[in-house]
Amino acid sequence: MEIIVSYNKNRTIKIFSNIEKLANHSADFLMKRVKDKSSFENVSIALSGGSTPKQIFKFIADNYAENIDWQKLKIFFGDERCVPPNHNDSNFKMAKEELFDKISIPGENIYRIQGEKEPVKEAERYSEILKSNLTHKNNLPQFDIVMLGLGEDGHTASIFPDQIDKFYSDKICEVAAHPQTNQNRITISGSVINNAKLIVFIVTGEKKANIISEILSESASSTMYPASLVSPKQGELIWMLDTEASQLLDSQIKQAGIIL
Repeated sequence: MEIIVSYNKNRTIKIFSNIEKLANHSADFLMKRVKDKSSFENVSIALSGGSTPKQIFKFIADNYAENIDWQKLKIFFGDERCVPPNHNDSNFKMAKEELFDKISIPGENIYRIQGEKEPVKEAERYSEILKSNLTHKNNLPQFDIVMLGLGEDGHTASIFPDQIDKFYSDKICEVAAHPQTNQNRITISGSVINNAKLIVFIVTGEKKANIISEILSESASSTMYPASLVSPKQGELIWMLDTEASQLLDSQIKQAGIIL
């Protein structure tokens, strides 16, 4: 597997030659995290939506369905569109079709955001779900793993640049609106994201190269992007990129003092 790993404080950047190698590494990484837990412990993970997670979920279902102890996983969602679970925009629907339906995971281990419900009330309900089913640290629920994507506008989860205040919210879950479509979404706040033991960004494609370069080089303008604010309090942060998404990084990484 061709991986370049670079370090800066608690941040690790891994660059893969293609999506298949990235997906294989992600699956193997998850399998090992689950194995490291005792028989009495669970691994809690917040999933992301999008086209890249879809490919990763499919890869896991096709190649790791029998290799991961699904009984030990508690699966949540970092964000969800406010649509029914059978709607094509639903993150839950995508994960169900590409992963859940193909593995032996107990239904009670999957905690979906009910996007069909009234958004404010559902944000409150899901906040209680997280409070009741996760360990707590810093007076907040703590995920073992938070999986994040990155939009071309620098958004992550469903926290957008024009609503960046929701990143700093002291709430567990917030209601956001897509800036172009005005579609309501429910998202975990930045406070909960940064409270995780491990945060993993998974980003692919040349369309993301510019925003990746800005954020990872810590340019002056990068603080306007919610994704740039992801910095775990005590945990790890890993960026998993393909070569297309990382193509503008070489000089930027050197300027940021990251050792290749």
